[in-house]
Amino acid sequence: MSDKGLVFNIQRYSVHDGGGIRTIIFLKGCPLRCPWCANPESRKAVEPTTWNKNGQEETIGEWRSVDELVDQVMKDEIFYRTSGGGVTLSGGEVLMQSDFAAHLLEEFYNLGIHTAIETTGCFPVKKIKTLVPYLNQVLFDLKIMDEHNARQVIGTNVSIVKENFEYLLNETDVDLVPRIPLIPGFTDSSENIKAIIDYLLALGIYDVHILPFHQYGSSKYEYLGWEYTMKDVDTLTKAEVNTIKNMFEDQGIQANIDGLE
Repeated sequence: MSDKGLVFNIQRYSVHDGGGIRTIIFLKGCPLRCPWCANPESRKAVEPTTWNKNGQEETIGEWRSVDELVDQVMKDEIFYRTSGGGVTLSGGEVLMQSDFAAHLLEEFYNLGIHTAIETTGCFPVKKIKTLVPYLNQVLFDLKIMDEHNARQVIGTNVSIVKENFEYLLNETDVDLVPRIPLIPGFTDSSENIKAIIDYLLALGIYDVHILPFHQYGSSKYEYLGWEYTMKDVDTLTKAEVNTIKNMFEDQGIQANIDGLE
């Protein structure tokens, strides 16, 4: 297992991305190219990125040791214990640094801290298998279900995504939470939502989390000097989100909406 990983952010006192009060550790690196990505600084290779923010050049990403991160995170142990919270590894794509993630999760798991990851399941299942022994929960994003569109738009293989999802569901005791990012023009079509519903029903899953599109990461593209193609895309209205929520609930799937103000 790797003793050091590239981390680009640590968010304390989060009440999202898993139950209770949590610390979110964001790992660098992601092979996907989602146009709506809220953390574009995490994309591409596992190496530091430089951006220019408000006229100041900054390096994004710092190599951190497992021991260093454990010491930092455990300062908030009382909050995890009293709230039912814990630690979530996010990204980027956690599986890009699977060896390091497994080592870090093992340390927290052995300390009795609730562990979770956020993933798109875009790597062969052998990578997620290395993490499973030290995981309590997986927050798993299901995005574009059509194989051709998924490859063209975000660069993922839907067959591999499904293999990871079904492995976690059928062969582990991990709490698997399917999440649907609702992205105008990409994932919110009735065809895509129906495909997700059919997939979940076939697997006997009746609970899902919906994550409506937001523009929180838009300024980061300017810092990076990258084009942001979603800048003129409106966020979904509450009525539009509820229409999709009702599509799930009409089929007996409880749809929880996260992050809609």
